[in-house]
Amino acid sequence: MSSTPFHYGQDSLTIAAALDLAAGARKGILSPAVVEKVLASQRQVEAIVSQGKTVYGVNTGFGILANTPISEQDTRTLQYKILQSHSVGVGAPVPRDIARIMLITKVQALAQGFSGIRLETLERILWHLDEDVIPVVPEKGSVGASGDLAPLAHLFLPLIGLGEVYFKGQRRPAKEVLEQFGLGPVQLGPKEGLALINGTQFILSYAVKAVERFHFCLEAADIIGAMSLEALTGTKAPYDERLHALRPYAGSRLVAQRLRTLLHDSAIMQSHVDCGRVQDPYSLRCMPQVHGASRNAWLHLKQLTDIELNAVTDNPIILGENDTISGGNFHGQPLALPLDYACLAAAEVGNISDRRCYLLLEGKWGLPMLLMSNVGLNSGFMIPQYTTAALVTENKTLCFPASADSIPTSLGQEDHVSMGSISGRKLNQVLDNLEYILAIELMSACQAIEFRRPLKSSPILEAAHQYVRNFVGFASEDRIFADDIQQLHRIIRDFSFVRHCDEVADNNGVALNQGFNIDFQL
Repeated sequence: MSSTPFHYGQDSLTIAAALDLAAGARKGILSPAVVEKVLASQRQVEAIVSQGKTVYGVNTGFGILANTPISEQDTRTLQYKILQSHSVGVGAPVPRDIARIMLITKVQALAQGFSGIRLETLERILWHLDEDVIPVVPEKGSVGASGDLAPLAHLFLPLIGLGEVYFKGQRRPAKEVLEQFGLGPVQLGPKEGLALINGTQFILSYAVKAVERFHFCLEAADIIGAMSLEALTGTKAPYDERLHALRPYAGSRLVAQRLRTLLHDSAIMQSHVDCGRVQDPYSLRCMPQVHGASRNAWLHLKQLTDIELNAVTDNPIILGENDTISGGNFHGQPLALPLDYACLAAAEVGNISDRRCYLLLEGKWGLPMLLMSNVGLNSGFMIPQYTTAALVTENKTLCFPASADSIPTSLGQEDHVSMGSISGRKLNQVLDNLEYILAIELMSACQAIEFRRPLKSSPILEAAHQYVRNFVGFASEDRIFADDIQQLHRIIRDFSFVRHCDEVADNNGVALNQGFNIDFQL
């Protein structure tokens, strides 16, 4: 664990910091200055209640019931009931790391001192993180406006002794686990329930995870694409820096640079410089343009996610006992649109990868058909490409933008919603499929490169090939390729494949992302 703690509400929360906090690699705390801000905001809410001022969500109902007054003695009951009534999620539970990121991002928003949360409540949320007592949150039920109401309600049911939690590998009633620690339910004060469930932390947490996963896939796609190019004896001429200076998109320039570096000093590349082939298919020739466009989409999502990580997204905002604003910072549209854009961008990386898989099977340019010498009795690598085709098509069906839809809720009071929660979940589904597509291309490219021996590729790509061979061997006949795919999927998903290639590049005195480190790194 890092010895430097993260100060909620004071330090800027980055994607990398959120992931470290979620992984338990760093501890988050409240500084004295933040504690004072939280206490001041709590006092302002208490003053509003005691003076009888009408403020939405403090002493009124919610949504369409905003004009229904709530008596001072019922304001605490109101906060308890809002967690109960809004816990309507359905479907499978979100992954535990997503639930942890939801807790982390909610603390960051509340600790800024504009939400009226009590210090005791904030400290209880931190206790859940520190003790790894993680709420069970159903994945479906948020429309992505008025906050991620249903998932956030489930996230905070354990505060009041309800709901379920994961603890020590088991799913248990929250009340039982609290009692095991000698703790009782938190007694919520005015506005606290609303502050807890109003916000974009469900959408945001899926965005944080997607930025990391998509980054891993983009880094892997360039390396794997370069390996396929080598196996197919393609040319690196389309990656010339001068060409991309004439159309200087940052993503395209980065990918072209990475491909040039990956292919540098390759004996395979040198072996066919005078082969007479005029052009390569687009899936080889246009990698900078296609991978690069997806990198531009990734960068946009990353930049907006960084903003949201440090935003206050509940409602109303408490600026003082005589100064409150009921607005729409809970609306998920700022993330919904880039999440949908990134969904399309991720699907396209899979689409072009599948095309390279197909090229490797055609039996052209000196490769055996289906990447196996004895086909007929053996099907070779024909059927793995069926899987990439299926996954690519599934991704296409997931590309309809959820943010293009809106269904009014709350009897029309909430008449335009973002559906960003669906955008976030869909993007991660596409990334699930993309990781497998890339694993299959990697398996196929490594098989194909064997037919170029004794020629060798560049030092980086040779190291990539050898790393793969630690997990998956050359196939001289058919076997259960699903086992190989799973092995390679793991090294793509955990980023070890890319890290190994980066280390080899560093040892050879080159940096794959030279000049692009700030923008295009997590």
